[in-house]
Amino acid sequence: MQLFTVDHANRTLPYVRKIVEDIVREHRRWQEAVVELDLLVSVAHPELPDPRAVALEKKIQRIAREIDAFQVELESIGIQLKDRRIGLIDFPSELDGRPMLLCWQLGEPSVQFWHEIDSGFAGRQPLSPTLVA
Repeated sequence: MQLFTVDHANRTLPYVRKIVEDIVREHRRWQEAVVELDLLVSVAHPELPDPRAVALEKKIQRIAREIDAFQVELESIGIQLKDRRIGLIDFPSELDGRPMLLCWQLGEPSVQFWHEIDSGFAGRQPLSPTLVA
């Protein structure tokens, strides 16, 4: 497993930020299409399939495949996607030989937080100067 230092994680951010922006944008499009399909199906007659519903289902599947491809791209460089909706990712790292995760969310200028492997977003803590060095 690839381990990241804070510096290495920050150096990857220009590339990673673009992928995460794509994920968040496409996830929003996926959600909108799902809501549109739900509305369409709720007023449709069961015995008369609506061609718009079929087209929307294909669109939803295509967007989901695109998002999955973006996630695979992140995973290929060792980064974990935690939340498609807000663009939350983790970089595997370690502190004093103990596994931990550097945490970044779309909109943050740099990697500034970390958390224990099992604590997740709720356990985010600011990086101390000793971790950044």
